[in-house]
Amino acid sequence: MADYVIIGLGGFLGAASRYAVALWIGQRWGRIFPLGTFVVNVSGSFFISLFMSLLTERFMVNPQIRLFLVIGFLGAYTTFSTFEYETGNLIKDGEWFIALANVVLSVIAGFVALKLGELIAKSI
Repeated sequence: MADYVIIGLGGFLGAASRYAVALWIGQRWGRIFPLGTFVVNVSGSFFISLFMSLLTERFMVNPQIRLFLVIGFLGAYTTFSTFEYETGNLIKDGEWFIALANVVLSVIAGFVALKLGELIAKSI
């Protein structure tokens, strides 16, 4: 039962952080392209890779830290379902080029961020 509470607390903070980051970016740079979701997905890819590499390969830590950070916080922080929904809306609105750019950039930048997180974790 304690694991669910730990994951839930991390999830609450991750969801609130996702909302805050996406809102701030949207207010600052507009919402023509779903940049807030894009930044959240790329940064989430980076941090999930960084933390999993560090917590499973480099440091021996309490498994509950991984539950809190990776499953809870980052699981709620990343917004792939929102990415899909926003891309679908772009297509529905006839914005095929922006939808395609969102898919291609999200996948490529997310993968690059994932690999960067691994490299940084291995160099620490």
